[in-house]
Order: sequence, then C-alpha cells, then structure tokens
Amino acid sequence: MSEDRKLLEPLAAVVSTGTRLLLGLLLAGVVLNIVSGTIPFWSGASTCVTADWTSGTSATADTAFTALDGASVSSIPRYCADNPSTGQQALGALSEAPALVLLVGGLVVLNQLLRAAARNGVHTRQTASRIRFLGWWLLIGSLAAELAQAVSQAALLTTLTGGATLAGVALHTATFPYLAVLTGLGLLVFGRIVSAGATMREDLEGIV
Repeated sequence: MSEDRKLLEPLAAVVSTGTRLLLGLLLAGVVLNIVSGTIPFWSGASTCVTADWTSGTSATADTAFTALDGASVSSIPRYCADNPSTGQQALGALSEAPALVLLVGGLVVLNQLLRAAARNGVHTRQTASRIRFLGWWLLIGSLAAELAQAVSQAALLTTLTGGATLAGVALHTATFPYLAVLTGLGLLVFGRIVSAGATMREDLEGIV
C-alpha cells in the first residue's frame, strides 16, 4: 500500500488541503452571516441578469474606444434590481449556488476517492466504483447545475422585464457544459478500466 500512497502524492495532499480550506471558508461565511444577522444567506447575492442574446449595435461609445470604419460596437443589456425583494435575492442566490455545490461536492468525492485508494490500494474494485461515482457526479451534476442556474436566471429576469418568458429565457441562458461532461465520461471509462485491472489482479493472485 505504501507504493500506492507514493503514486497518489502530491495530488492527494493538495486535494485534501484544498477541500479543508474551502469547507472552512464556507463554514466561516455561514458563521459570519449568523453573527452579523444577515439572514437569509442570499442577501448578498447578485440580482443582475445579462441578456447577451439580445445584443445589438450601439451608436454610442466612449471617444477613446470609437469604432473605426468597418467595425461595429455591440451593446449587451444587463438587468439589475435596484431594490431587490427577498424573492429576487433568493433567485440570485439560486443562480450561483449550483456551481458551488458541484465544485464542493466534486472536491469532497475526489478527496474520499484518493484517501480510500491510498488506504485500500489503487487497483481495487472499490477504487473503480469511486471513480465511476465521481464521473456520474460530474456528468449529471454539471447538467443539473447548468439547468438550475438557467432556470433561476430566467425566473429572475421575468421579474425585471415585461415580455420575458421563463422557458424562452432559460433556453437562451443555458449553455452545455462540454468540458465537465467529457471529463465525467472519461472518468466512467477510466473506472471500467480500473475495474478490469482489479479483476485481472485478483485472478493473478488466485493463480499464485
């Protein structure tokens, strides 16, 4: 097992330290919110939505950045609540929370994976199972987080404009998380490879 521990370093130490630091910062933020009395926790969330799909050519620009002939300047409207209500603050927080949950959860799962691999060995069925779980977390979690963020931003924008619809805005604001999905798929494949290696190792140990 000592060889497996050496194989996982320094990644295991970096991930462990980063996970503890991030969880500590989150806990400190919650405590500060409670002490300062700024509950609900979404009181500091952004209540602005950038509608970049409605961008058009703007005729006004700063003289230092005046467009030359053959160039155009695009204006991107950004809708913000001047005096956000509790509901708007909650929607702003919900548009930011999914990405944070995905990040923190992914770090915790990765940390548990590395600790278990160092303790039980890299080429084991348990390690393969944890790798697959991390892959599913990234694959499904990234899609769910993107959908939740898009719906929250769409719902917030409908409270700031008169003609926006929830479904229409959500379709425009949602973007496919290609990198996270590809990483998740890669981990699922790698988990199957590790599982096959663990099976071969068990067969060899049985023969010996």
